[in-house]
Amino acid sequence: MRVKREPLALLLDDMAMKQKGARMTISSSMNAGVMGLAANASKLGAISDNIANSSTFGYKRVEADFHSMVIGGSGDSYSAGGVRVTTNRLIDERGPLISTTNSTDLAVRGRGMLPVTSETAVSVNNGDFPMMLTTTGSFRTDADGFLKSEAGLVLMGWPAQPDGSIPNYPRDTSDGLEPIQINVNQFAGEPTTQMTLGLNLPAVSTKAGATGATEALSVEYFDNLGTSENLDITFTPTVPALPTDPPSNEWTMEIRDSAQAGTLIGQYVLTFNDTLTDGGTLATVTNTGPGNAYDPLTGNVVVNRGLNPDPISINIGLQNNSDGITQLSDAFAPVAISKDGSPVGNMMAVEVDPNGYVHALFDIGITRTIYQIPLVDMPNPNGLVSLDNQTYQISNESGSYFLWDAGDGPTGDIVSYAREESTVDVANELTQLISTQRAYSSNAKVIQTVDEMLQETTNIKR
Repeated sequence: MRVKREPLALLLDDMAMKQKGARMTISSSMNAGVMGLAANASKLGAISDNIANSSTFGYKRVEADFHSMVIGGSGDSYSAGGVRVTTNRLIDERGPLISTTNSTDLAVRGRGMLPVTSETAVSVNNGDFPMMLTTTGSFRTDADGFLKSEAGLVLMGWPAQPDGSIPNYPRDTSDGLEPIQINVNQFAGEPTTQMTLGLNLPAVSTKAGATGATEALSVEYFDNLGTSENLDITFTPTVPALPTDPPSNEWTMEIRDSAQAGTLIGQYVLTFNDTLTDGGTLATVTNTGPGNAYDPLTGNVVVNRGLNPDPISINIGLQNNSDGITQLSDAFAPVAISKDGSPVGNMMAVEVDPNGYVHALFDIGITRTIYQIPLVDMPNPNGLVSLDNQTYQISNESGSYFLWDAGDGPTGDIVSYAREESTVDVANELTQLISTQRAYSSNAKVIQTVDEMLQETTNIKR
């Protein structure tokens, strides 16, 4: 048998259900307000960090994003879901570059990143140098010659061979990278390997009745130890035997080395043209003693200089060409004597070019390549793990990395005498600060209102 309920009881039940729904809605409003306070507090933290680092070189601003959490409801009740916040450091944004006076202040002009390691890893010296990344840094040599920043970051690169070439290192791993260490007290010299003789021999010396006087020339060169030595070169004309004979246009060139106590290291017979169009130019060169044969394609003769001995290439000119050695007029004239090589000198400075090559500059005018700094690139720079001192580490979110030559591929190049400024726009951050303050106050007002409504609900029972 069904019990018939009075209309008043039904009304009270309906009111109770509605009151329960109201309490649930009010409770969710309270939770949404609390979540709003927490979310805006997190955004305030991000803004504070950005403003504090607005003058920090290489700093990448943090962005806080809000995301709604919708729970909803049914019928005439609604439960607030609230909000959650996520923060993201925008590492792929680049700040403007400013010039400095230090040659090893470096910045990347593009999306690539410089490889660095920690000072602690270098001091342990166990061969394990964990790679970190940065977009700019002020590097200077420390007491041990390492290029290190004030924050203790040591720049890394691939070491060059003694001839300045860079071996083929793997590009998908940092195993070939080493902390860049420079011996600022090192000496360097360049041995002489090439020489060019531009001179004129007197044509009158090969005529009948000439005295046959020998012309002498001494050219300095530098051996493998940077010591100064000389090649003593003599030119002896062939004088016709009879007064009626035509000019011989022939000279014997002998090359002697002071490092080998004047030993003859090269002997050649030079014959010159006397035609209308090619008069005075080399016609033939015949090897009649030590030294390699004349190369008509390059105009070089190769002799062995020094105590090792080592080859030196001497350019005397091409056949039928007025460059090099000629036979004209009546004067002996060395007009263009040049050579490579240099004496021993001291290192003066270190510079990094746009392609990442680290060059040591010496006071004798020579430059040596000692390292190459690659640029590191990955698919998602914003997925890198942020560390102290504007450094980052590879993560699963960033994707696999690749070491590019600076100036090649998508990475851009390296700018020396430069630093990258912070990516923070202070005016924009202050605007967001005002907006965040308003939102925080509004959420606090929601909580205050919910508290008053709950108090009213409690008062219904009294």
